Formats: sequence, C-alpha cells, structure tokens
Amino acid sequence: MVESKGGAEGPDRDAPAGAPRGRPGGALVLIGGHEDKEGAREILREVVRRAGARPIVVATLASEVAGELWVEYERVFRALGAGDVRHLDIAQRDQAREARWLESLEGAGCVFFTGGDQLKITSKLGGSRLADAICAVYRRGGTVAGTSAGASVMSETMLVGGAGEESAKVRGAVRMAPGLGLVRDLLVDQHFAQRGRLGRLLGAVAHNPRLLGVGVDEDTAAVIEPDRRLRALGTGAVYIVDGRNISHTNIGEEEGDRVLSLFDVRLHVLSAGDSFDLETGRPGCGQPR
Repeated sequence: MVESKGGAEGPDRDAPAGAPRGRPGGALVLIGGHEDKEGAREILREVVRRAGARPIVVATLASEVAGELWVEYERVFRALGAGDVRHLDIAQRDQAREARWLESLEGAGCVFFTGGDQLKITSKLGGSRLADAICAVYRRGGTVAGTSAGASVMSETMLVGGAGEESAKVRGAVRMAPGLGLVRDLLVDQHFAQRGRLGRLLGAVAHNPRLLGVGVDEDTAAVIEPDRRLRALGTGAVYIVDGRNISHTNIGEEEGDRVLSLFDVRLHVLSAGDSFDLETGRPGCGQPR
C-alpha cells in the first residue's frame, strides 16, 4: 500500500493526545477465523467495545458472498450494542475512487474486514485514497479488525498460501505478497492449530527472519495495542515464532525436497490474557479479561 507521509507507523500530527510519538493511536484485532457469533461472542464484543459510540464499517471485499456476510455481521454487531453499522463493499478496484466509500469511513471507530481471499482486499485497495483513509482511522485512535484473510492482510508482508499439515520443505510452496502495511514487522497466519499451519509459518519466517510469525487459532484474537503490546483473547492460542536469533537454516540449499531445518528459533504460545511485547520480544503472563 502507498502510505501517506510518515507511513502507517511513522510520525502523525493527527495522533490523539498521549499516543506514543511515531506510533498509531489505535489498535489492531487479528482474528483467526470462525469467531463465536452466537454464544458469549467475546471477540466481537471487544470489537464493539473499542468502537464505542462511533460507527463500525464492515468491509466484505475479500468474500464471494459479501451480501451474506454483511447481513450476518450487521445482525451480530447491532445485537451487541453497536448503533451505526455501515457496509463497505467494493466489487471492482475503480470503485475505490467513489466519494461514497470515503464518506462511509467518516467518524468510524472500527473498520472490520471479513474473511475470504486477502488478495481481493489488496488488489482492490492497494495504493488508493480509500486505503489511506483506513490507515487514518487507525492512526487517529480507531480500531482495524479482521478475521481469517482479513487478519492476514494487516501486515506489510502477508501470507497468501502454502501447504499446511506437513513439515516445511526447503523449496516449499510458501507464497507471500504485499499487504496493507498497518503493521510492518509481522507475518500473520490464521485457522492455525485447526489447519496445522506451524510448518508453513516456520517456512515463511525462515525466508525472512526479521519478521515475527504470528499464528492465531480459530475463535481467538491477537490484539495489538498502541504501545506495541500484543494480547491474546478468546478460546484458543496465539503462537509467536521468533526467528531473529536463528543460527542455522538450510533454506538456501539446492535440494528443494529436503525438510527445512532451523536452529535456535523461539516459539511462544499465548493463552487468553497472556501478552507479548513486540519491542522487547518478551512474553508476559496474565489473566483473561
């Protein structure tokens, strides 16, 4: 995404008073998919709480069944107390120029991306004024949330494919692409334990150890606060793969069918209430809210 001056995480004169200099004033809610919509609805309740009295904008750009998802999320958000729920639905990229979609973001407290195909989001929004407007919601203290593909798209580099449920290979089919760039130093994967995706996240981190791998289970969220602390929420786990101190990998070898080897990679597993400081690289235990 082409960002406005200063970048999504750069200095911003519009940041709210008290927000750390050079950081967004808002939060990201990265949901692993299949969040509870009928029971306690803990994660979606948290989204509504963070939006407060401001509108929630449901962006269904990733989905082939946008209308169905819109009806479902509007119902749930209104049942949880949201007063103003708006639909952002762009079928083609040229629609991102239309004033009505920019107007739908005015005063928004949250932009919520549904699941589907993350490439549909970036191909429709990347480099547009509408994408900049979503970044502005985040910088000024709003929340950007996403489930499944809507979670993966938040990072500057996003995972878009790769074999799950097996060990990573040296030349494994891990596919990555540019994301929306709301957070720059993470790779996000979803449906994590349910689809056995540890191997592909390890493979993705091996390709670029500068990036932390974040795997999020279903009905679980990784909430990133303005102070760069990530907190786990929901019934599953959040996995942090830290490859910054890798001492050896065979990722550059010629034998592509060999299983990937990684030495001194760190894995943290967070349950509800636990946290991870993205600045220091240290986890912390806590209690669920």
